[in-house]
Amino acid sequence: MNQLHKRFNDDQIKVRFQGYCRGVLTRAEIQEVLGISKAWFFALLREYHQDPQAFSVSYRRVTPGRLSATVEREIERALLQEKAMVEDQRPPISSYNYSALRDRLAKKGISVSVTTIIHRARRLGCHKPRKKRRAHDREVLTASIGALV
Repeated sequence: MNQLHKRFNDDQIKVRFQGYCRGVLTRAEIQEVLGISKAWFFALLREYHQDPQAFSVSYRRVTPGRLSATVEREIERALLQEKAMVEDQRPPISSYNYSALRDRLAKKGISVSVTTIIHRARRLGCHKPRKKRRAHDREVLTASIGALV
């Protein structure tokens, strides 16, 4: 079901809560029209009672949906630095450590998930796929059927 702020504007919901406060509409009718649960109804009603004029169900994203260009450049720079270490044969580094990379970026004030770093690494060619391990096959050699010793 769609979110409430996408289906109704603030005025439509205010009119319904005004009707509920006057006794014209019942809770069940409003819940059915808005498509919300009893708990959510009372949470919205409490918000409405606190300040009816400023009541709003509009939704604003708190965190940005995309990383800024400076953060992207910093991730790219860190990945390319890590790639240079992995490709250099002198130190015994054979794989990427994305968690350590995330921690180094966090020290610079950049908060990103390891999954984001892995996606950027694949796009930049800074990723080594895991080696496929051979399946372990067991072969039992016996002199006769049932003899395992």
